Amino acid sequence: MKLREQVGLNIRNLRNSRGLSQEQLALAADLDRSYISEIELAKNSASIDVLERIADALEVDPKELFNERG
Repeated sequence: MKLREQVGLNIRNLRNSRGLSQEQLALAADLDRSYISEIELAKNSASIDVLERIADALEVDPKELFNERG
């Protein structure tokens, strides 16, 4: 799995585990909902700054976005 795909999957899983919609995550991270969708689907890659904002909104250490999960 490519890193972009892993990050997108991790964001989606973390978001879902917190009961957040893409819209709620987007609002918390001050991003557009469609951009969150593109990141989760690995259609777009995010900058380090954007990943930091997403991690903050999810209340996780940014490295959690890169962890390989089984």
